[in-house]
Amino acid sequence: MSHQNTTCKNCENKFDATYEFCPHCGQKVNDKLTVGVLFSNTIKNYFSVDARFFKSFFPLLLKPGYLPTKFIEGKRLLYLHPAQLYLFSSIVFFFFFSFKVSKQEQEIRETVKSEKTLKQTIDSIKKYNTNDSLAAATVIEKLKQNQDKTGLKDEELAKLDSIIKGQNYKGDDFIAFGFNESKVDSLIAINAPDSLITKEMGRKEDAGYFTKKAYTQVLKLYKDNGSLASILHSFYDTIPIALFFLLPIFAFILKLLFYNKGPFAYHLVFAFYYFSYLFSTFIILLLISFVWPSFPGYIQFLIILSTFIYLCIALQKFYRQGWLLSFFKGSLATFIYFVIVIPITITILSAFAFLMY
Repeated sequence: MSHQNTTCKNCENKFDATYEFCPHCGQKVNDKLTVGVLFSNTIKNYFSVDARFFKSFFPLLLKPGYLPTKFIEGKRLLYLHPAQLYLFSSIVFFFFFSFKVSKQEQEIRETVKSEKTLKQTIDSIKKYNTNDSLAAATVIEKLKQNQDKTGLKDEELAKLDSIIKGQNYKGDDFIAFGFNESKVDSLIAINAPDSLITKEMGRKEDAGYFTKKAYTQVLKLYKDNGSLASILHSFYDTIPIALFFLLPIFAFILKLLFYNKGPFAYHLVFAFYYFSYLFSTFIILLLISFVWPSFPGYIQFLIILSTFIYLCIALQKFYRQGWLLSFFKGSLATFIYFVIVIPITITILSAFAFLMY
């Protein structure tokens, strides 16, 4: 008895027309698109992902080493894929973290603006005789009356009062650039070319490309101190990209420490789940800080310390080694990663952010 064939609209493979679903891709044969079908499929897919997410999220937080062990054993559809869980947790983390970054950038811009106003005011009052107490009192009083226009704060007015009265103020709050700022200001005022200004700043004629670039960026920073916030923003933007390299490096460290415990892919699975746990923990810390700004520092320290304890337990469960050996290797991996790898990475990212902002 012959069966009539039909062609799947999704994968375009032929199969028996009596089948309700395509045996090649799984799409329903007579799946007519209606509003009901559209929302029904959307809701089903949404709750299907949610179910796997909650099956993965709570073991991730409460059962160290459980998810990577199950994934290696072959249970790969019951829980979220390690890369998928990592991607989801990192996206959520950087979403909330962006609010912290924006607030920090705004604080930097306001601080720089305030310091710049203070510096300009200091320059403008140098002509006054510091021994003339009446003149000093007059200047301070005028500044207080126009505080809303000058933007000067009470503590800044106190500094100015000290300067006018002849007390020593070194301006420690300002950025020390290490060159004659008066000459540079004069060159900027007459729109001198950057090459001439950077030469005045100390750049040598035979300087290499990166040295010239560094002087150019310093000049850019000097002209607009708000660039500090731009550098910070550029630095934070590179972190997600850097993590794609940092995670395999962590897995490689585990491979060296547990060289006879499976191929590199096993260690990569562990790294994906552990980094997902770290992101989840940091998400919780961020959410707490939003609700409770005065969140005690010692509690934050204990939570961060718990991530190391989690690592040691996860290593013991996943690699099936003794507690003492797991603690030793966990400590060594943490030391190598956070004392060597992370500082080098921060240095590279900082240099990149400064040169490219």
